[in-house]
Amino acid sequence: MVELLRAHSMTCAAAESCTGGGVGAAITSVPGASEVFAGSVVSYSNDVKRSVLGVDAKSLERFGAVSSEVACEMASGARRLMKTDLAVSVTGIAGPGGGSEEKPVGLVWFGISSAAGTRTEKAIFQGGRDAVRAQAVMHAIGMLTVAASGGR
Repeated sequence: MVELLRAHSMTCAAAESCTGGGVGAAITSVPGASEVFAGSVVSYSNDVKRSVLGVDAKSLERFGAVSSEVACEMASGARRLMKTDLAVSVTGIAGPGGGSEEKPVGLVWFGISSAAGTRTEKAIFQGGRDAVRAQAVMHAIGMLTVAASGGR
């Protein structure tokens, strides 16, 4: 993904919650990442989602932190804040607790923001906390890869 971004002269950023910096760590493990990666905001708390990324308090109250709406606002906020071509966001329930019937453990919402707009998608991952987080990191990297290659 780093080579792809470099080849297209693009930059990226991340806004992370349940992955706790895992997306940023995965990207920066690749030599040359500093040419394309601006950084990651680990917005584990709702206060940071609001104050740093600009997530609307009404979205958090109405839909909850683990929602399409918040993932969308997180990605848009990260892209705006870091002035990048792309930004990905991750917000979910890694477990082992915190899930509900409506929002089970393993539910993760992702956002991807570019000049073309912002879209979201969700996944429900299986396994323990570490497995959910690792799968979420890989999914977010995949979304950045697709976006960098011209897909949405």
